[in-house]
Amino acid sequence: MQKITKDLLEQITQIVGASFTFTDAESFEKYGRDETENLHYTPEVVVKPNTPEQISALLILCNQHLIPVTPRGAGTGLTGGALPHLGGLVISMERFNSILEIDEKNLQVTTEPGVITEVLQNTVKEKGLFYPPDPASKGSCFIGGNISENSGGPKAVKYGVVKDYVLNLQIVLPTGEIIWTGSNVLKNATGYNLTQLIVGSEGTLGIVTKIVLRLLPHPKFDLLMLAPFNSLEKASEAVSAIFRAGITPSAMELMEIESIKLASKMCDSTAIPITENLAAHLIIEVDGNNMDVLMNEMEAIAEVLANFEVGDLLFADDAQQKNELWKIRRRANEAAVNAGYTIEEDTVVPRAALPELINGVKAMANKNGFKVVIVGHAGDGNLHIRINHPLYKTSYENTEIQTILIEIFELVKKLGGTISGEHGIGLIQKSFMPVMFDPITMEIMKGIKKLFDPNNILNSGKIFDLSK
Repeated sequence: MQKITKDLLEQITQIVGASFTFTDAESFEKYGRDETENLHYTPEVVVKPNTPEQISALLILCNQHLIPVTPRGAGTGLTGGALPHLGGLVISMERFNSILEIDEKNLQVTTEPGVITEVLQNTVKEKGLFYPPDPASKGSCFIGGNISENSGGPKAVKYGVVKDYVLNLQIVLPTGEIIWTGSNVLKNATGYNLTQLIVGSEGTLGIVTKIVLRLLPHPKFDLLMLAPFNSLEKASEAVSAIFRAGITPSAMELMEIESIKLASKMCDSTAIPITENLAAHLIIEVDGNNMDVLMNEMEAIAEVLANFEVGDLLFADDAQQKNELWKIRRRANEAAVNAGYTIEEDTVVPRAALPELINGVKAMANKNGFKVVIVGHAGDGNLHIRINHPLYKTSYENTEIQTILIEIFELVKKLGGTISGEHGIGLIQKSFMPVMFDPITMEIMKGIKKLFDPNNILNSGKIFDLSK
């Protein structure tokens, strides 16, 4: 890879304009970080284009001169996907911030990638429409970043993740061509599915500039229940039982006691009761258009929970109480970081394997002398495991922590799971990819990368290293 010379900087400035080209220390500090552990890498130049043609011109220039390029959304990622670890050019997508069209007849929205996810959700909700994927950072993350990571969130258990809503994408290839990956249709068996290949590719194959999403009618009602357990194992066993009873909640979140205490303190809230011997709460939501049906579902869930030593159930009385409960859940990650749980893993296993995963992780924590707090989307088997190690606060290139994580990931694989459910691989998880994939599969992935990006300039070194 090459450095950006004075001549190249002048050409970059001509493409995007001096007002949107940055080489100052403040910009380097901001755009050299995301929410990944405590990592920082200094770019050489930061730019903020606002048209696909500008991005195309930038990529043609960088491809010609072998300049590394890092695309960046809101910087809320947790695996280093937006970190410019090779220097080079950071392309911020924050000026691509318009919702272009809401097609109410076809239940679709066309948006630019720099729109904040919650803004998109609220805008379509005004028209009675629903975009379900709701990551914890939905109030700040960009929809384009959600595309790159195939984000999920609490409602994924019923409604699926981002990939289930993306119909078509406009992308700029690393070599500068601008293409559409598919069509704005619900069924498409025309050739390879390039749209779904781009979703979850973490900005390594192209830069997304327009997005077509399918929408749903917004459900009229929802009910929320808090279910306390004195046993973390019983709470996780109950998750699978609810689905086996024929009930599909719109959300089912697990918070163990330490996570509840930390998040409640951060939010200055007593919305979640903390009783003696409490080990965990399940937050269970159902939604739909018939209140009688929802009440029946809640009664059926309560009957199932009674078989797992559940405590007194609490039902949210109104929208304010529901919002308070969700606020605590969504702040759990931030609260854990502030308390020293700085290493996070995003494991996912089949629902019925949750008890074995939780017990295994807890045993590893006791054996290796670190603390662990678990919170996550229990309804789809996706648990966020946060580690507080007395000696080490980051996992990246840390031999001791990586040894522990390999043990966790080998358990995950044994249980039929995988090492990331929604945060992606990025920079810090790439060394664990061989735990999940055999050499042939890895070579196929690397071959795809080489086809899209022959000079390996776009987000190079994320997911895997081509040289290895």
